[in-house]
Amino acid sequence: MMSRRLWLLSQITRRMWFRAGLFSVLAAMTALVAIVLAPYIPSDLSAKIGADAVDNILSILASSMLAVTTFSLSTMVAAYSAATSNVTPRATRLVIEDTTTQNVLATFIGSFLYSLVGIIALSTGAYGSTGRVVLFAVTAGVIVLIVVTLLRWIDHLSCLGRVTETTARVEQAAADAMRLYRQRPNMGASPPVDVPASARPVFASRIGYLQHLDVQALSDIAERGDGRIFVEKIPGAFVTPVDPIAFVEGGEVADQENAIRACYTIADIRSFDQDPRFGASVLAEIASRALSPAINDPGTAIDVIGRAVRLLAIATEPTDSRQEIAFPRVHVPPIAIDDLFDDLFTPIARDGAGLVEVGVRLQKAMLALSRLGPPEFARNAARHSGLALERASKALTIEQDIAILRDLAKQVTTER
Repeated sequence: MMSRRLWLLSQITRRMWFRAGLFSVLAAMTALVAIVLAPYIPSDLSAKIGADAVDNILSILASSMLAVTTFSLSTMVAAYSAATSNVTPRATRLVIEDTTTQNVLATFIGSFLYSLVGIIALSTGAYGSTGRVVLFAVTAGVIVLIVVTLLRWIDHLSCLGRVTETTARVEQAAADAMRLYRQRPNMGASPPVDVPASARPVFASRIGYLQHLDVQALSDIAERGDGRIFVEKIPGAFVTPVDPIAFVEGGEVADQENAIRACYTIADIRSFDQDPRFGASVLAEIASRALSPAINDPGTAIDVIGRAVRLLAIATEPTDSRQEIAFPRVHVPPIAIDDLFDDLFTPIARDGAGLVEVGVRLQKAMLALSRLGPPEFARNAARHSGLALERASKALTIEQDIAILRDLAKQVTTER
């Protein structure tokens, strides 16, 4: 499992300013490298290749890159606004973290800064005739990079912020978290056990959502105290100072509890990384918004149902049953399959109860899940099939539509 420091570092690298800042520093260094390489360039090469024209080229790059960067920023803001209004605000973060968009913006800003530094250095006479040759060659490479980036950007704009593309990003984030959970259902720790009466509760220091849990750090604490730690709250849980986040057995009281609290990253919003249920909830929210009277897009809800089946199917993928427990002194509860079913299908069944096409897709999804997974899947599929049928029976007005759903629900029940 990723430690808290590495996880925080990964959050920083996803921020838009990180790539833009990194490209800007590299651009400034690239513009100045010509001064270092100038002594190694033949003095007559400048006249042969027309390196004196680099002044005009850099001026054109500086003015055009500033305009292109401003246009790209306005386009990105429009895409984020579209994702917020047409999909869900919870998915906007994934759109902002899109690597293609960040690389494009970083390239444009870096090219602008490269041109600016080059113009300033040229005006001071720091390059000389031979330094201009190196600057000319590097500028030619920058132009090629800009052209390639523009072509990628034009292609990427066709899908940026679109409902299908954003939904696919949410599914991918949820699938990554689900695979991580499937590989280590207890986050590499021991399964949960009854908490002994001698164990002391540890409470959160603030109110919010648990974004990340550093299980390895918890294991180190338990090793030093020659005791055990019983985790009560896993990523995605809403914690308060009155509910215990863990119980600890053994070790020093004050220092140990503070160290345990430091292993819990609590924030105002949930994170996709260690929380498959958050991705499932966002998928269901996309479907619910699509089913609202203002949007009236049952096709998106049907698409989400298919993605939900794929997401749950990950929980049935084979794993190495002989995998050793990495942190035996820490006990972490797994995610309940019942909760995942509820997160995914309850909102869709509620908001799509009056649409027979949504009901049919829900019943077929339950039938597929009842056949796909273990008995726990069949039980939950039958439960949600019955609930969806009950909601549809109260919302639909044509008996023939209800009969279709009833026949499909009967097949789900037969599969148990």
